[in-house]
Amino acid sequence: MGLLVAVSGLAGLVSGILSLIPGIWILDLTDSSSLAALTQLCLYAPVLGAPWLGGLLDRTPRRPLLIGVNISLALALSCLFAVPGPRQIWLVFAVLFAFGISRILVDAGETALLPAVLSAGQLGSVNGWRSSAKEGMKLVAPLTGIGLYTWQGGRAVGALAVVPALVAGLYAGLRLASAPLERARDRQRSPRAGLAVLLGRTGIRVPVCLASVSITMSGFTTAGYYAVVTTELNLPATFLGVLAGVQGLGSILGGLIVGRFITRWGATAVGTAGTALFAVGCLGRCLPWLPAMSGASGAVGVGLPWTLVAAVTATQRHIPAGQLGRAAGLVNMAMFGPVALAIPLGAGAVRLGSTVPLFAAAGVCSAAAAIAFHRPRSRPVRRAAPGEPAPTSGSITRATRTSAGSRNALSDSATDLEQSAPTATSGQ
Repeated sequence: MGLLVAVSGLAGLVSGILSLIPGIWILDLTDSSSLAALTQLCLYAPVLGAPWLGGLLDRTPRRPLLIGVNISLALALSCLFAVPGPRQIWLVFAVLFAFGISRILVDAGETALLPAVLSAGQLGSVNGWRSSAKEGMKLVAPLTGIGLYTWQGGRAVGALAVVPALVAGLYAGLRLASAPLERARDRQRSPRAGLAVLLGRTGIRVPVCLASVSITMSGFTTAGYYAVVTTELNLPATFLGVLAGVQGLGSILGGLIVGRFITRWGATAVGTAGTALFAVGCLGRCLPWLPAMSGASGAVGVGLPWTLVAAVTATQRHIPAGQLGRAAGLVNMAMFGPVALAIPLGAGAVRLGSTVPLFAAAGVCSAAAAIAFHRPRSRPVRRAAPGEPAPTSGSITRATRTSAGSRNALSDSATDLEQSAPTATSGQ
């Protein structure tokens, strides 16, 4: 568990620095805001290929692949030392695109690898701790990156190459289960087959949909959130860093306790609660009052990681080990892919009013949480006691259908329990 949390923390440090410093570096080299903005495109464009990248994890031993990806990333980051001026900025974009691909492989790989390291009951807690470690690094990474950039310029970011090399060593120290991994058949390796598996199980479909809605709406509200702080509250833009710190603290605290809630109430209930908390946070951010804004940032910080951890844990528990890599890629694309479209849409919606995106996101997330909470559930049918009137044909039909549905549900639950057992090859 310690190794896994350390891996997540180091990955969060690299991701936080590379999300900030290359854009500043290119802006200083070229004086072009457009070229600086392309750094984010290079980071997030690979998410569209997540299902195919995740498929590699179902065809090859996962631990060696993760070790190889991190070593390759270390070599790529070291190439940043070869960027002395604006003519070589294409190399910065290439490194960021390579990092985007590696992040997809690593996220999906860790999701698929954890069931071979942990028991089903430990998944929720460890996923929560990993989330806390990543969010905690968001408080450290900006200052670390700015310090490196101020000290030695953009090329100093190449010194981060030592971090993925260290992560590769930590992967080698994991103890994996020795049970043989059941490989997916060729017809089960297509994205369509993986999508059918995800959509066919309510225990996965609902948490993933809730996480997708919440994360998408977080991107949709970005411009409105900035406008409320700078226009309605009349605060400097730098105050967004203070609110980001409050949100980060909420994420850390939420990640530490989410595992217990998943164990007690299930992933769907925790995902529903997280979506509702995010809706409350969006409403709080509509109020031009500093205490309300701070409390709303804390609620958002707790709610978003809850939806993410619930979706990942549900996927790990219910997907067969041989299909988990591709399924994890599909889940990542479903959760983070729509953000690329939501951000510009939210920026356009701000022209209607700074709080319009926030109110819209609160309504969408509230509706999603309400639908998940009130979704229909099958109920057992009581047999008629002696002396009671015989049931009608309509009630017999309904009882038969309900009984069959109950048997199917029990069968699915038994299958899920069997599939949640940690399995992996010794080669992983």
